[in-house]
Amino acid sequence: MFHLAFPVSNLPETKQFYVEGLGCVPGRETPGCLILNLHGNQIVAHLTQQPLAPQGSIYPRHFGIIFETQGEWQGILERSQRQNLSFYQAPRKRFPDLVLEHYTFFLEDPFHNLLEFKFYSHAEAIFGAIDQARVGDG
Repeated sequence: MFHLAFPVSNLPETKQFYVEGLGCVPGRETPGCLILNLHGNQIVAHLTQQPLAPQGSIYPRHFGIIFETQGEWQGILERSQRQNLSFYQAPRKRFPDLVLEHYTFFLEDPFHNLLEFKFYSHAEAIFGAIDQARVGDG
């Protein structure tokens, strides 16, 4: 389980995207933050008055979930589509026919935070496959 804090500028919009949209379970809340359960991981939306600008690409910052089954990945994809969430990158298969092959899509929340959801066809690629020199779209 991991913990991640991220900036938002409106807590009701945060709830709309993360709870209603993604299906996160809300936890403790104060006037300045909201704890969310994202598939067993603690993410915390912190209210900020600083301007939140879109990133130019998925790098250097994004966060998300790696699913253990393709069915779980498909489930969050279908939910995201039904909820009309904002796709930053459409679903696709990266590195086809390689040990690094995985299915991925990116969402953008209302505050320009990017979330990636993926499923690896070969589980050893999650932390292993160190003989492969490719990471990301670089």
